[in-house]
Amino acid sequence: MHDTLTAVTRPYAPDSPLAHLLDMAQAAGQPTEDEQREDAVTAAAHYVYNAYPDTLGRVLEAMDWTGHPALRAPDFGFEACATAWLDGGLWLHHTLRISEDGAFDRLTLIAPCTCGDGYTDIVLDSEDMLIEILAELRPTHGKSVHDESLGDCRSVQPVAPLGKPLAAL
Repeated sequence: MHDTLTAVTRPYAPDSPLAHLLDMAQAAGQPTEDEQREDAVTAAAHYVYNAYPDTLGRVLEAMDWTGHPALRAPDFGFEACATAWLDGGLWLHHTLRISEDGAFDRLTLIAPCTCGDGYTDIVLDSEDMLIEILAELRPTHGKSVHDESLGDCRSVQPVAPLGKPLAAL
């Protein structure tokens, strides 16, 4: 019987056929960066087409999205995402968040601030909300009105790593 605090050594050589097969199995389980990009674009286009059929679904096509692979590091991780340039400094950012509670789409409108120093991100939850936001942005030609109470637009707000809510930061 092994002591639970003692690391179990491999019963095979690091250059053995079994070691190579196990490495191949580990690599095969992870999608490539190109696959992550394609999946992110497909998820974004599908979500926008279905959830925003009368607005974004009419003006954006799958080819308008650019996929970005997941970023992984020992102390943080960001899921794959897709972005779409709307013009005038506005972007859409889509992420399919997957957790133990299931998967949900997160669509964010990113608009430049009227001060010229930063951007405002607005999480969209419906087509009606999108129309409301666009009506507010129309007088400023797509720019978000600078709000002094929110601090400096140049400051970078933390983004929640995978599996952690923003409130935990």
